[in-house]
Parts: sequence; structure tokens; C-alpha cells
Amino acid sequence: MHPEPAPGTDPDPLLEFLQALPKMELHCHLLGTVRRATFEALARKANAPLSPDDIESFYTRGEKPVGVLRVLRALDAHLLKSADDLHRIAYEYLEDAAGHNVRYAEFFWNPTGTVRESRIPYSRAQDAIVRAIHDAQADHGIVGRLVPAIDREADPAAAVEMVDWVIGARRDEVIGIGIDYRENDRPPELFLDAYRAARRAGLKTTAHAGEFGLPWPNIATALDVLEVDRIDHGYTVLQNLDLVSRCVEQGVVFTVVPTNSYYLRTLPPARWALDHPIRRMPAHGLMIHPNTDDPTLHHVTPTEAWHMMMKDFGFDLDDLRRFMENGLHGAWIDDTTRQRWRGEWQAEFDRLRAQLAAASGQPPA
Repeated sequence: MHPEPAPGTDPDPLLEFLQALPKMELHCHLLGTVRRATFEALARKANAPLSPDDIESFYTRGEKPVGVLRVLRALDAHLLKSADDLHRIAYEYLEDAAGHNVRYAEFFWNPTGTVRESRIPYSRAQDAIVRAIHDAQADHGIVGRLVPAIDREADPAAAVEMVDWVIGARRDEVIGIGIDYRENDRPPELFLDAYRAARRAGLKTTAHAGEFGLPWPNIATALDVLEVDRIDHGYTVLQNLDLVSRCVEQGVVFTVVPTNSYYLRTLPPARWALDHPIRRMPAHGLMIHPNTDDPTLHHVTPTEAWHMMMKDFGFDLDDLRRFMENGLHGAWIDDTTRQRWRGEWQAEFDRLRAQLAAASGQPPA
């Protein structure tokens, strides 16, 4: 990770550029955005059976971090007690993202855990998150959109039930569905009925696939059987060059995560950024877009995620401009908005780039 300069130090022109860069988030999990102070406050309010050491381990990013999925389960099981808790978390996420000039955010939320474990009815929970979206847009100018996600560790029938909830309480701010949690032994085809129902209802679709080093067929199945609009992670697509060619031809956007914990755990520290598939995906023509995933648990901000794309993965400013355009291509927005933002964001990128060149004593690009 590459932290921003401490107060009182000279500003880094590149970080200033990256902070000001117009951004969107297409791959972020609501319960992975919880501020530590908020987590502690919710734990106290709920009298949760979590010690200070437990919470410390949840927010530690080191050689033996507690798995992020365990933290998300703990939130559902012990901390979320009311819809207002979800409003707080969603509002704070959008507020924090807006501070890094994220202007549009599609973020995941797992209703199955909220309903079954937290005992908050779906419609009440959804309405609280949607209210936070409205409040954050009014206060900070950020546009938020909610993507309910299937818990793939639950029974496939629960996925169909979740989609039924979404359709039965449909809000304009709820634009599609996803699927997450551990991919191992939970292939995409198990959830075909849920995806069919979502598509029939006009919802957009995406899926986590190829995240845990699992072979490329999960990505192909998500595209061919579930018929998703984009892929979250998708790193093992590189194992099949025919599939790569198809994804390039179809313009599939892969929402990648520079802090992906699987590769951080499994690759040597000196090699992880060199050997991570993210580094090679654009060279094959794949459209990637960087995201924070679980920002407070991964200790990363949107600015730092884009910084990692340069410092760790070796991409340059031309690459970043393409990644920004990829996000606009893959976002679930109407074409009029897409074209308007594309013109505005490209112009802003070029203006900021000229300022960066001037601050660095370089000729304009």
C-alpha cells in the first residue's frame, strides 16, 4: 500500500492527481467499508461477544490477517441490529468515497445475511440504504446505486428468494444483482434460476468468478450460462486464450481489485505484484477497472487503489485513462449519462494530467 502524505509533509503531485481524478466504484462490499470507529460503536451498542483483540484482528492487515469473510459474517451475526445501522454504514461509505472524488458507486450488499442473521426485513433494510444514497448525494454529490448480492455459501434456493425480495420491493436505486463470498465448490451454475429471474425482471447482473485461483470455466459459465453483464475479479481468464479473445471481442469489463487477498496470501511478497494476473490482463486487450473491494478491511482508499495500479503493477497515465473509460463502459448507467460523463471525465483527466506535468517539471503529454 502507498499511504498519502502525513500532515505537514510536502504534497505528492501524483497523489494529488490521483485524488482529484474523477472515479467510479463498481466493486465494493458495503460491510467491507465499515469504519473501525463505527464497528466499535456498533459492537458496544449490540453488546456483541467480540473482544477488543477480536476487533483488532479484524482490522489488522498482515502476515496472518483474519479473513475478510469472517468479519462480514460477524457484522451480520452480532452487530447489525436495526435498519439505521445500515443507513449509517452506507452513508459513511459514500461520504468517504466522495472524499476521493468517487462520483458514482455501485456497491454490493448481501440481503440473505441481513434478513436471516440480523433479523432486519428486506424492505426495511433496503429502504434505509436507499435513504443513505439520497442523503449522501444531497450532502456530497456522489451518486450511489445498490447491488444486492447472492450469498453463494447459502443454498441456491436462498438466492432465488433474495431475487424475489428485490423484485417485490423494487426501487430505482437497486439496479442489478451480484454473487459473492467463497467461490470454492460453489460454481456459478448452481444459481442459474436466480439469475434467470433477475434477467426477466430487467435487472443487470454480475458475478465474482476466477477470484480464488479457481480455473477459468467459472468465468465462462458466468458469461455463457448466467449471461452476466460483467465479471468481478476474473483473473484466471488468462488460463484460456480463446476465452480471453471472446471477452475482448464482447467488451467484457473486469472489475479488478489491486489488494486482492488471495494473491497477497499465495504469492511471495517480492513477487505478488509482478506475478498478479492484473499486470497481464490489459496486454491481452482485456478491459479492467480498479476498485477497493473492502476498503477499510484492506486498508485502501480509492486514491490508493489507483496509485497501486501505477506503483505496484507498472501501469502509466495512458493506462489509467483507459481504465477510467473502461469503468464508464461497464457502469450500469443510461447511455446519455455515459456519453456526458465520458466527455467531462476525459477532459478533466487531461487537465489534471497537464497540471501534474507542470508540477513535475515535465512537458505536457
